[in-house]
Amino acid sequence: MRTLIPTLVLFMLVSHGYSQVERDKALHFLGGNLFGLAGAGIAKQMSEGNRVWTFVGSVAGSALVGVAKEAVDAGQSGNGWDNDDLAATVLGGVTVGVTIDIFSKKKDKKRLRGNYASVPKRKLNIPSHEKDTEALVLQTMPLSLNSLTLFPAMEE
Repeated sequence: MRTLIPTLVLFMLVSHGYSQVERDKALHFLGGNLFGLAGAGIAKQMSEGNRVWTFVGSVAGSALVGVAKEAVDAGQSGNGWDNDDLAATVLGGVTVGVTIDIFSKKKDKKRLRGNYASVPKRKLNIPSHEKDTEALVLQTMPLSLNSLTLFPAMEE
């Protein structure tokens, strides 16, 4: 409940602010969100969950797509490079990166639990059964599924 009310208020404020933004910029922001999410997922897999690289992947993914889109727009007649569109796309990636960072589990801030004092090692008394064991030795046979059976009697 503590986070629900501020979230609802934020959505109400944003919904009124949407009418002030051009439709094209909103679509660029949405595209930045989607490709930022993809970039964050790839970076998270590659960095094994490192939060900084996940954020960098989110921003890089949206920036890469934004630059590619603006390069295509610059090549069309009657259309040109628009830095505001690029900024809206990158802002979408930044938004996704911040959101992932807020809602991801923060392993480095957890408090250590348990006793971490040095404990003297105890020697375990494990009985040895070396005399009762049998080993199957294959010297000249190549490995196959038949030679890896669990029952030595099946080999004969």
